[in-house]
Parts: sequence; structure tokens; C-alpha cells
Amino acid sequence: MKIALIGADGQLGSDLLSQLRLFELYPLYYPEFDVRDAAASAAVLTEIDPDVVINTSAYHRVDECEDNMTEAFAVNTMAVRDLSMVCRQLDSCLVHISTDYVFDGKKKSPYVETDNPNPLSVYGVSKLAGEYFVRNICEKYFLIRTCGLYGKAGCWGKGTNFIDAIIAMAAKGEPFKVVNDQTVTPTSTEELSLIISKLLETDNFGTFHLTNRGECTWFEFAQEILRITGHKTELIPVSSKEYKTKAIRPSYSVLKNQRAEQLGLDLFSHWRSALNSYLITKGYSA
Repeated sequence: MKIALIGADGQLGSDLLSQLRLFELYPLYYPEFDVRDAAASAAVLTEIDPDVVINTSAYHRVDECEDNMTEAFAVNTMAVRDLSMVCRQLDSCLVHISTDYVFDGKKKSPYVETDNPNPLSVYGVSKLAGEYFVRNICEKYFLIRTCGLYGKAGCWGKGTNFIDAIIAMAAKGEPFKVVNDQTVTPTSTEELSLIISKLLETDNFGTFHLTNRGECTWFEFAQEILRITGHKTELIPVSSKEYKTKAIRPSYSVLKNQRAEQLGLDLFSHWRSALNSYLITKGYSA
């Protein structure tokens, strides 16, 4: 299987690069490969002629998206449209990564793949618009919604991830605030990469929710990080109203891996177990 991996040096891309190493893999890196340049991207992909294109690129600075709508839609929507068209022309399968932020959080129970989206932010709207292009253009696709990603490589666009940021703040020894009214499922990119590799061995195309098991607030996640690493720094729980941001986040965006369960591919561990493994791998705990 010939695979073109867009964003191979990103947080998810790095783990996919390792997980898919036994395939004929073509890693594509920004800025040499820029999804916003439709003609250049099409030329590169046409030359590779892959069986699968994996798109991990995204403009995911959620608050910045509120002020930079043009850029958000350029990367998260229009580039996805262009990639979808190329994949259709090449008869390639497109694997596209989307987000829990396409939901508004009002359901208060885990979202399944067939639930109606209703994004609250520019980021969520731009990602949902990209989803529509994938569904309506591609003949073969895996559209993957996930939540709260973290991985060894760190987030390319943000320079870190939530876990590393919490540990860095705790090291300062000063109390700090974390929101306690947004419920999510933190998800390991290492485990997600494994499930994606399993999906690629099937032709069960369509939309999938893929996250670790369980749920927690960001505050509870931070608490567990500090408990495992032995930091005694004081955490202060706050509401989203107190911790104001430009973009509105869903208060509940837990995803249920319904389709993966039906196919026997829900191989994820609980988020606490995945966190513990990550902290050991990174040398934060023994």
C-alpha cells in the first residue's frame, strides 16, 4: 500500500509515520508541501499516485481562528476540498482528521457518528465544512473525529500539548487555573495511529469517532497529571466564564466509538492508562 502522509512531522503525523513504517510511505512536510497551494499539492500527489492520502494538517489555534477566519477556512475547508478532488481523480482513499468541536456539547452524553453537528466556533464551523467536502466529493474516505490529542512530538502549530504545558506550569511551583466545566476524552496519538492503521486494512469507509475510553474535565485531567508525576502545585478549578477565551468551547464533547466497536476495532485503553504510558515514555514518571 502506497501512502502519502501530509503533516508527517506533526503530533499525530509523527506517530503515524512510525506506525505505518512497513508500508510504502511518502511523508510530506510543511512548508514544502502546503495544502493551501492546490496546484502544487495536486502535482505532488499525482506524481506519488498513492493508494491512501492521510491529511493531518489543520489550523487548530481555536481562539486565533475567531480573528483569522480566512486562514481557518483556507486550511480547514478549501484545502480539504482540493485534496478530496485530487483523491477522487487518483482513485485514492482520503483519511481526514476532524474534531469533537463540530458539536455544541448540549447532548450531555457521548456523541455517536450519526448525531447532528452544531459547532460553536469558527474553528468548529471550518472543520465541519471540510467534512462536508470529504463526504460529497470522495468515493473512498475515512473521516475521523477525535478529541484532546496529545503525543510525544508535541503539537506542531502550538509547540506543546496540554500535558507538557501542565507539567511546565507545575514546575514553577505557583498555583494556576484550569477549567472544570468542559468534559472531554484526552486521546493518545500513539493509540489513535494504531487504530487508523487497522482501519486502512478494511474498506469500511465513512465517518468514525476515535478516542480513548472514559471522560474527564480538563481540571480532572490536570489533577491526574500532577498526581502521577508527584507535583504538589495547587490547581484552581474555574468555569469557562471565569477563564474567558475568544472561541466558545462545547461544555461536553465526549465521543463514542460506535462504528469502531461494531467492527471490533475499538482497541483504545482508558484515558488514565494512556496518560500513564505517555508520562513514562516521556520520562515524567517511572
